[in-house]
Amino acid sequence: MATDKKTLTGYVGFDSITSQIEKKLLKRGFAFNLMAVGRSGLGKSTLVNTIFASHLVDSKGLLKISENGQPIQTTEIQSISHIIEENGVRLKLTITDTPGYGDQVNNDNCWEPVVKYIKDQYSSYLRKELTPTRDRRITDSRVHAVLFFIAPTGHALTPLDIAVMRRISEVANVIPVIAKSDSLTLEERASFKKRIKDEIEFHGIRTFPYADVFVDTEDDGQPLNDDERAERQLINAVRDVIPFAVVGSERNVVVDGKAVRGRRTRWGVINGIDGFVENEDHCEFVALRNFLTRTHMQDLIDVTAMVHYEGYRTKQLMALKGQSNN
Repeated sequence: MATDKKTLTGYVGFDSITSQIEKKLLKRGFAFNLMAVGRSGLGKSTLVNTIFASHLVDSKGLLKISENGQPIQTTEIQSISHIIEENGVRLKLTITDTPGYGDQVNNDNCWEPVVKYIKDQYSSYLRKELTPTRDRRITDSRVHAVLFFIAPTGHALTPLDIAVMRRISEVANVIPVIAKSDSLTLEERASFKKRIKDEIEFHGIRTFPYADVFVDTEDDGQPLNDDERAERQLINAVRDVIPFAVVGSERNVVVDGKAVRGRRTRWGVINGIDGFVENEDHCEFVALRNFLTRTHMQDLIDVTAMVHYEGYRTKQLMALKGQSNN
């Protein structure tokens, strides 16, 4: 059915719907679920804490507390949630740690607990969704983004990295990062990034953002508008940077009389961390933080729901339909 565009003869007021939605969303708050995957000692906790400018995760991971109140090390996948607020916007941030990945003598199928955890969150959401008397708002524990930490060897991805990244990318949004990139020279970093890009493409590993998921138009045959062109340019720019070469730090160092978050090495200070010192010659932390929080957080949430969860949901419902027909 054709829809004609009409010109209003006076002010109606429905343009305020955006502010109405904004008020409701601000009151409700937002949720974002982040998983960190990588070998021990790559600074996973430090980077997450640095991104969100808060001490959210201890450097030894999410520790369990014993009966006598002492922390005990565990290899179980665990999650911890925090409410953080910025300029009136409340965010429930859930961080999932995967201790023990790649640290065992036998790492065969070590990705299975990670993939199972991600699928379990889809299963939990689906059960709540199908409940006849479901809640008005379903608590969303689905993993929206997986930061995959790559050791800064300067050589190539390990077969284990390739296998794990490929399996996880089938069920979640994977964002590869080169950890502790300050251990590489600029030439080594550029070469390592290119080699990783080539291997990711060769092995068919899908990393976020996806070139085939973000559509420029909604099949309306219209040319791109300015916002759509800007979005396409931003996606291409992010894809060019991936994998992000990062450095994390929760400590302050003094540079030119100013206290900034950074790392002091024998070569000098790595100060590409604070927002006002955006030195991407040192690291791409600022690009990663902006990507995760300022430009693509909602896209990560939407793609999780519309692509990964929807694929899982379809398979499960088709399986249930097949069982009922037998």
